[in-house]
Amino acid sequence: MKKIVILSAFLSPLRSGAEACAEEVPLALADQYNFTIVTARMRKNLPKKDLLQDKIPVVRIGLGCTFDKWLFPFLAPFVVRKLKPDVVHAVLETFAGLALVFCKAPKKILTCQTTNRSFLKGFIVRSPDTVTCISRVLAETIQNLGRKSVHLISNGIHAQQLADARLEYSRIPGSILYVGRLEQMKGIDTLLQAVSKIPSATLDVVGDGSQKNALMKLTTDLGITDRVRFLGYLTSDTLASHYAQAQVFCGLSRSEALGNVFLEAQAAGCAVIGTTVGGIPDIIEHEKTGLLVTPDNIDVAAHAIKRALEDEDLRNRITEAGAARAQNFDWQVIAAEYAKLY
Repeated sequence: MKKIVILSAFLSPLRSGAEACAEEVPLALADQYNFTIVTARMRKNLPKKDLLQDKIPVVRIGLGCTFDKWLFPFLAPFVVRKLKPDVVHAVLETFAGLALVFCKAPKKILTCQTTNRSFLKGFIVRSPDTVTCISRVLAETIQNLGRKSVHLISNGIHAQQLADARLEYSRIPGSILYVGRLEQMKGIDTLLQAVSKIPSATLDVVGDGSQKNALMKLTTDLGITDRVRFLGYLTSDTLASHYAQAQVFCGLSRSEALGNVFLEAQAAGCAVIGTTVGGIPDIIEHEKTGLLVTPDNIDVAAHAIKRALEDEDLRNRITEAGAARAQNFDWQVIAAEYAKLY
């Protein structure tokens, strides 16, 4: 069985979109390939050796602190050398991508996931045998850096879990959901101000990040603390129930390479609203599978949210089309695309 090493500087419990790819692809293909995931340890309470869902060996390297991400590009190649894989697949063109440059293997694959980092990016993307990316806008960025051959493979979702949740729960009238990191680039401040203009609307904010305290203060300043809940991090099962109960999912990102949460919301039957930036238009086709608005425009966002909440015909049309399209992004489908490259 072919041996494949996945390089990912972060892994659960420090999982985001890129880390989902690093975990879900090997889990979906565990019966076809012999996987090992190499990651930075980051915390002393995380074991140096572990099993992901009792299936995939995980090797954590470093001192058990946040500095481990900076050590990762230099320590990971030594682990790869001992494992002697047929393929090394790095997920994210930052720490893992730099580590891949220093690795030796018959085949090297890099999956690019971000539009927010440029340091050494050209050097990193020109090095591997094969490069993939998750959106068209990211593909253009990579090609402009001199890498002409790029495979477009989106991130995925657990489509069936979300579809099942949709059947189990009822929608809450006037409910809006946001899921993601609480960072400036996500435009949650704009969302809060838009919600303040819709007296009948409620908002659940799922996730954590550096802007949490500032956003909670803004909620107080706007006088909408009775209509907004900050729920923190939720498990996938609990999150699926929140998707299934929300009428509208709204993410007003200022920057986004793709945005898996939009796919998850579509699969769960939310009316999805996003911005015209990055890879979001790869997911949302305006007026067909959701609504697109310009970023940083409170009035336009508020108008779109009101339309989605009040126009039942529009809401039904875009939710059904979005849910049907989201089935194409199940992790089993996405993993099969990586299997072709392996």
